[in-house]
Amino acid sequence: MKNLFNMWKRISLVKQIIIGLIIGIILAVTIPEQAKSIVILGSLFVGALKAIAPVLVFFLVSSALAQHKSGHQTNMKSIVVLYALGTLLAGAAAVVVSFVFPINLTLAQGVESIAAPGGIVEVLKSLLLNLVDNPVKAIFNANYIGILSFAILLGITLRNAADTTKTFISNVADALSQMVRIVISFAPLGIMGLVFDSIATSGIESLLSYGQLLLVLVGCMLFIALVVNPIIVFVKIRQNPYPLVFKCLRESGITAFFTRSSAANIPVNMSLCERLGLDKDTYSVSIPLGATVNMAGAAVTISVLTLAAVNTLGIQVDIPTAIILSVLSAVSAAGASGVAGGSLLLIPLAASLFGIPNDIAMQVVGVGFIVGVIQDSCETALNSSTDVLFTATAEFSEWKKQGKKIVIGK
Repeated sequence: MKNLFNMWKRISLVKQIIIGLIIGIILAVTIPEQAKSIVILGSLFVGALKAIAPVLVFFLVSSALAQHKSGHQTNMKSIVVLYALGTLLAGAAAVVVSFVFPINLTLAQGVESIAAPGGIVEVLKSLLLNLVDNPVKAIFNANYIGILSFAILLGITLRNAADTTKTFISNVADALSQMVRIVISFAPLGIMGLVFDSIATSGIESLLSYGQLLLVLVGCMLFIALVVNPIIVFVKIRQNPYPLVFKCLRESGITAFFTRSSAANIPVNMSLCERLGLDKDTYSVSIPLGATVNMAGAAVTISVLTLAAVNTLGIQVDIPTAIILSVLSAVSAAGASGVAGGSLLLIPLAASLFGIPNDIAMQVVGVGFIVGVIQDSCETALNSSTDVLFTATAEFSEWKKQGKKIVIGK
């Protein structure tokens, strides 16, 4: 057993996750009833990540800002620009793809009672209220906008504090980071439970009737991940972007695909940034921020499902309206984390641009929930992996200017 355990430890985490994934699929297909108890492994894994992530983010951001030295370059401006550009281009690409591959939906009933935001003003209001939320309540509810705002203020005001105070906060942040590494080491078991639960509960067959919609959604997200994002990275660092793109997708995207939570994937992204050799002062702020506002996958979901509803109802869309939808989906996607239900519940907001009644729009939301097993997983994988991708891109761009060599590693 000891030799077997040592052999397992020598296998990379990604390979361990793939093994867990394969075992989960086999058990779900062959003996779903006998093996259903392993579902608890997935719940425990995601629960542990979600429990520690808010506290980790709070102390990491506070510590990074408290110990920040005046004049130290953090690249945050470039990262925010990349976040905004990536989300906007994702929304625009989804609009174009929806025109090229129009979709008709068979609308479902029974979801009209779900509350959705009434307009862009309501989305922005929700974001602002989350910004000034009680910090204890924000940590308890995993409100990352509130956590970030309070952590930033605390970190800035602690810059003049005694070194012992700064050291204490730094030590707590390091201890929490170590706890996260321990949790992540159980990822193969967690992924096995999560994939088993998805297949055993929903079944692969239930998604076949929505195959075309899923192909457009997933295809568009793959296009963003493998074409649009690499172009953005290449323009910034002027070298082959794919080693970095694939590393982010492999080490961040796979975990995010199964946890289906950008918040739960924050510790994973932090660990990846550390292995890439990035500046902790930068990624300790940019990764939590990205989990909140960098939502390319959400912009794709909003655009595709809104235009699917438009096409189903036979509404004609002109170019200016399509451009407005691209911008609206990008802005709405950035506010998705502050709205219960995420990106799907922002579809009625985008649909209102075309005069689609709320009851019909909410039926489209119902379709979204049906395909959500795949859609939400791919969306989260794109969102979360892009957080690391753009953080690394901004820093690598600075390395290039300073004549440093960029080494991505395997």
